[in-house]
Amino acid sequence: MDGLVTNIALIAGVGGGGVAPREIVLTGAAGLVAGAISMGLGEFTSVRAQNEQVAAEVLKERRELARFPEAEAAELARIWQARGVPEKLALEVATILGQNPEAAVRVHAQEELGVDPADVPSPWTAAGSSFVCFSLGALVPLLPYLLGAASLPIALGAGGVGLFVAGALIARFTRRAWWLSGARQLLLGAAAAGATYLIGHLIGIAA
Repeated sequence: MDGLVTNIALIAGVGGGGVAPREIVLTGAAGLVAGAISMGLGEFTSVRAQNEQVAAEVLKERRELARFPEAEAAELARIWQARGVPEKLALEVATILGQNPEAAVRVHAQEELGVDPADVPSPWTAAGSSFVCFSLGALVPLLPYLLGAASLPIALGAGGVGLFVAGALIARFTRRAWWLSGARQLLLGAAAAGATYLIGHLIGIAA
C-alpha cells in the first residue's frame, strides 16, 4: 500500500507539472528504488532495535532471577494469582519453575514483559518483505508507461485499480466488506494523488 500511494502521488505530481513521459518514468523509477530502500532500512532498524530491547530486558530478568530467586518467584506467583490461581499453588509452581533457569527466564519474560525470547522477528525478513512489497506496489502505476502507454490518466487508472484490489484483499483480515475496504483505499490514494497533481500543476504553471 505504501508503494502504491507513494508512486501514484509522485507520478501525479510530476505529471501535473506537464513533464514528458520519459521524465515521469524516471521519476517513478527513482521513487520506487528510493522508497523501497528506505522502507527496507527503516524496517530493519526498527525490528533490530526492538529485538535488542527485548534482549536487554531478558538479560535483566535473567540477572534478577539469579540474584533474587525467591522475590522473582513471588512476583510470578502474584501474576498468576491475579488470574485466579490459588496462592499456594501459584507460589509452589513458580518456585519449582525457578529450578530450571532457562524455562524460568522464558516464562518470566512472557508473563512480565509480554515477549517470547525464543520467538523474535528477523530484521532481515522484515526488511526484505518491506522492500519487495513496496517495490511491487510502486511498480503498478509505472506499468502502463513501461508497456508503451504514455498516458497519465491510464497510469493513474492502473494505480487506482491497484489501490482498490489491495484494499479488497485487506478486508480478508479485517472482516469488513471487500468493496468498502477497496473503496476506502481508493479514496485515500485519490486524495493523495489529487493533492500532488494540483501542486505539480501550479508549479508547472508558475515555471
